[in-house]
Amino acid sequence: MVLLRVVGWGLIAAALLCAGWESVASLQAGQWTPTAAGELWFRIDSASLNLSQAVIQRYVAPWLWDPAIVTVLLAPAWLVLGVPGLLLARLGRIGAARRRPWFRK
Repeated sequence: MVLLRVVGWGLIAAALLCAGWESVASLQAGQWTPTAAGELWFRIDSASLNLSQAVIQRYVAPWLWDPAIVTVLLAPAWLVLGVPGLLLARLGRIGAARRRPWFRK
């Protein structure tokens, strides 16, 4: 459960960094310019993005890439990182709360 919380907080920190980067870029541009998750992934490692597309379309399911994954990749990066981060941090917290005794003797 600690691992879930650590990964969750890491994703939340990455989401906050993406939101800050997006706001600075928007201030410089003079208008709001959202950074898509796919654009961020392409900037970090374009080869892995192309490889994952090829693997999913060829070996998993071709229909899975276009409607589902492309929709996620077009969403803002802070949202794509923040929502799973919040869920994982909350799941890790729920498991830790169950193990704690309510009172001590």
